[in-house]
Amino acid sequence: MSELTPGELNALVSLLDDSDHEVRSHVRDRIISIGNEIIPFLEEKWENSFNPEIQKEIEELVHDLQFSLLKARLREWRDTDDRDLLTGLWIINTYQYPDLEYAKLNADMHQIYFEVWTAFKNDLNPYEQVRSINNVLYNTLRFAANTKNFHSPANSMLSSVLDSKRGNPLTLCSIYLLIAKKLGLPIYGVNLPNLFVLTYKTADLTFYINAFNKGLIFSRTDIFNYLEQLKIEPKEEYFEPCAHLQIMLRMFRNLENSFEKLGESDKVREIRELIELLNAQ
Repeated sequence: MSELTPGELNALVSLLDDSDHEVRSHVRDRIISIGNEIIPFLEEKWENSFNPEIQKEIEELVHDLQFSLLKARLREWRDTDDRDLLTGLWIINTYQYPDLEYAKLNADMHQIYFEVWTAFKNDLNPYEQVRSINNVLYNTLRFAANTKNFHSPANSMLSSVLDSKRGNPLTLCSIYLLIAKKLGLPIYGVNLPNLFVLTYKTADLTFYINAFNKGLIFSRTDIFNYLEQLKIEPKEEYFEPCAHLQIMLRMFRNLENSFEKLGESDKVREIRELIELLNAQ
């Protein structure tokens, strides 16, 4: 695991509650320099410790190590050409659930895709294709808008939404988007103010889908009316597909808003750090 022996590691951990701040700071830096491979050791020490001060220090150390790993993954995702959406959503998910494996999320999404695919017919027209997806997602699988706990951080965690079948516009659209992509459909995200929707867009046909409202199909005119109600000047970006990076940034901003409402200032600061990291292209 490291150049240190188990005895030396034990000695290091025992110094985490040293009265000398400089000693504690040096010990923290030394442990963090070892990297994520030390996390299981730290977790074992936490379980076997009866010292609340050491337990608290270990909790902070583990979080710092996991947060560093998340930032490294997010930086790598940002710098890839395809910016795979499911990978990005998994990275966000690990902020709350650091032990979540990508393979688990991928398998859960594949099961939903299989349910949709078995009811799907390629010879249907685009509107019927969308209604076919809607029927499976909202009637068979019972996905729905989470209106009771709209601002919960869980709404931005794909694994939580897959478990509860309740989500916000962005997570429900993301599930829809991932399924549509596997089906080979030209469906993309659209970054509207206060609402995230989808568009079915080809050279010959464009219409919109509200995944938060059971896949309701609507038109460009409806978007103009929506913006007029909000007294927002129409911009072309409100009608056109957005990139996966924009979906990720919006997901993080939703999380930032959720943690602000909960008064969790440390998490707000960390989420802002992740937003800055994504924007640093």
